[in-house]
This record gives sequence, structure tokens and C-alpha cells, in this order.
Amino acid sequence: MRFNATDRSLSALRERARAPDPDELAQVPWLASLTEVERQRAVDTLVVTQAQAGDYICRIGRPVTYWFGLVDGLLKMSNDDSQGPVITFTGLAPGGWFGEGTVLKHEQYRYNVQALRKSRVAGLPVDTFDWLLDHSIGFNRFVMHQLNERLGQFIAAREIDRLNNPDLRVARNLAALFHPLLSPNVGGILRITQQELAYLVGLSRQRVNEALSTLADKGWIRIEYGGLRVLDLAALRQGQL
Repeated sequence: MRFNATDRSLSALRERARAPDPDELAQVPWLASLTEVERQRAVDTLVVTQAQAGDYICRIGRPVTYWFGLVDGLLKMSNDDSQGPVITFTGLAPGGWFGEGTVLKHEQYRYNVQALRKSRVAGLPVDTFDWLLDHSIGFNRFVMHQLNERLGQFIAAREIDRLNNPDLRVARNLAALFHPLLSPNVGGILRITQQELAYLVGLSRQRVNEALSTLADKGWIRIEYGGLRVLDLAALRQGQL
């Protein structure tokens, strides 16, 4: 079998896997919904690994082995680049867990998830995920809410694709990265560069810079050192320019 760069990056992620430390466990949002027995079962199997910029966490056609969450860094979920232009489905910000639909169906990935910068990624084995579904009401509620919000996010993403206004495209994509359930650990400021945002939005860095200036002038965001602070999330989601 051919051994390519993707195989090597996925192998390196597995080799770097380790048990999470207390600070990392504190950033796993769904642990709080578990009983003590359920929590211990999850903690005993959770792993954390370090992804470098460009590493793939999930790859189209690979079998699902973990449910993944982002501790810190920035990821993008996209289509198969061998079938034409790359389409970014969504960005994944700190605190976000993703791929539960694939885990539930035990199927191969239909999307790629790639690190845009050095990122720490947590993984819960599929067997533990299944056990929690069978035993934990709190875990089921979290997954149900996650699926519902993710569905809404992807419907919004289709609407974004039809927008001809680049400023609104940037605004709606920023709003998605500040989603309180899907990216609960972002807080008030998102650590992101203009180039990283350009990758997620599908615009040039220069055009993203212009859009950010427009949004800042309207009082929706404030550009700070190393990131962006949202001042009006509702306006980013629904505002008109």
C-alpha cells in the first residue's frame, strides 16, 4: 500500500497521543454533564495530541476511530480537494467537538479536517462514545444539542455561499466561530490571523482586511493584537450592510 504524507501525519498524531492533564480536562465541555462513574470512564480513555499546521485530523475515506474536540488552535472542515476547488464547510474553534454524526453511523469520513496552525486535539475512542450513549442521559442530551446546532450551522453555511457581499460573508463566518455551544471556549476574543480567516471564508487576505475594517467601523467587532473581539454577535449573524 502506498504510504503518503497524509499517512505520515496521521501516524505522527497517534504517536504523540497522551493522557490529558487537568487543565485540558477542564476544557472538555461535555464532561460536566456526566455522572462520576461516566466521567471516570471517559477520562480513562480520552487522549490529547499535538497537530502541526497542515496536519489532517480526519481524512475522507478513512474509518472513524475517535470523536474529536479542539483544545486550542484552529481547524477547518472541507471537501475532497481532488474533486475540484476546495470548499470549506466550517471553521472549528477552541472547545468545539466535531464528527459525532460520522461516529454515530460508524462510517468513513466524508470530509477533511485540517489544522490551520499548531493545535491541540482531544479524542474520545468510538467504543467509549458508544458506551456513553448507552448509559448517559447527560451525554445524549449534549450530542443531541450538538447535532441540532450543527445542522443549523450548515444551513447557514449554504446561505453564506449565496451571498455576493464579501463583508457579510466575513461577518457570518465570524459569527459561526463564536457559536456558544459549538465553540464554547473561544470567549470574548478569537485568536485568528487575517490569512487564516481568508482560508475559512474563501476570500483573499486583502479583501478580508477590508471587510474587517467595515465591520469594525460599524461597531460589530474590534480588531485587537493577535485576534478579534466581537462586540455585537447578533449583528454579525443577522445584520445588513
